[in-house]
Amino acid sequence: MKKLLFIVNVDWFFISHRLPIAIDALKKGYTVTIACHFTSHKQELIDMGFNVLEIPFSRSGAGILSELNTLKCIRKVINDVNPSLIHAVTIKPVLYTGLVLKSINRNIPFVAAISGLGYVFTASTLRAKLTRFIASAFYKVALSQKYKMVIFQNTSDENILTKVAKLESSDKFLIKGSGADLSVYNFSPENLDNRTSIVMACRLLREKGVYVYVDAAKLVKEHFPEAEFLLVGTPDLENPNTVKQVEIDQWVSDGTIKYLGHRNDIPSIFANSNIVCLPSFYGEGVPKVLIEAAACGRAIVTTDNPGCKDAIINEVTGIAVPVRDAQSLALAIIKLLDDPALRISMGKKGRSFAEQEFDVRAVVTKHLDIYNELLQK
Repeated sequence: MKKLLFIVNVDWFFISHRLPIAIDALKKGYTVTIACHFTSHKQELIDMGFNVLEIPFSRSGAGILSELNTLKCIRKVINDVNPSLIHAVTIKPVLYTGLVLKSINRNIPFVAAISGLGYVFTASTLRAKLTRFIASAFYKVALSQKYKMVIFQNTSDENILTKVAKLESSDKFLIKGSGADLSVYNFSPENLDNRTSIVMACRLLREKGVYVYVDAAKLVKEHFPEAEFLLVGTPDLENPNTVKQVEIDQWVSDGTIKYLGHRNDIPSIFANSNIVCLPSFYGEGVPKVLIEAAACGRAIVTTDNPGCKDAIINEVTGIAVPVRDAQSLALAIIKLLDDPALRISMGKKGRSFAEQEFDVRAVVTKHLDIYNELLQK
């Protein structure tokens, strides 16, 4: 029997970004094990038919002894499961799994999913340069497996790691994001009778552009005081760059934003909005929220950051502005508020773009094809 092992940082990320692939693998006869740090979804995954194993990934870094223990746990998981194939997702699982496979000298087929390279490959600070040098050395080793496929979400990350790890064309594949269920995130026309609303949905981190969004909202409200700026998400308490609840409360108090917190009804929120905004300068793959916005037929305002710009066709399905530039962000939003016909046209073309590029069924099929190809080798 074919045994597939997913190694992911945390359970909620697996559910939001890789679950459809795992479900289809189960249907195709794989035994599927999910190894990650569990929060509140462990039993849910067991009930779906998956095996589950704990790996104590720390998302904020917890010291060298903790990281060594994580490597030790990954090694034990691989030896215990004895998988036919391993699919690792996000930076730390990819690096650590690759290093462990190299250390135990086993040619287990390895799928490495690069969901964004983080800030270190774009930042220019001394600390970032040093971290980049170290990370590059780790990537060279981790991605040196004989039987591997490195899945990229955008061409910027692909170009960087191709040079760093000396990847051949046969070693890599481009899949733009984790896809969206187009029957859930379905197209609905704007209700022009509603109050004009702009929505930003994400983990509430500085790098996601939350402060830029708030500053832009203040500028837009000088021209469109009735415009409603929604913020969806929660502070990420494990991340030192999280937005603080007291800051959110202040923005609500002064009338800049309306805060919705964590929500499970994103399709409905997008259906009742006019513009979806993500001014991120984070090391994105392709942000899932922008894929979902396109699927819902909403015009997008984002940045020219790698990953974000890959989620739109600039000036066709959305507008890309420079990173960390609240004024440019505000001007782009004002442009779309001033011209409903342009906004609606962008939304319709965004839906067509989503159908061509982001259908989760196509994403799942591509992954299962990659699995089969590696196993045949």
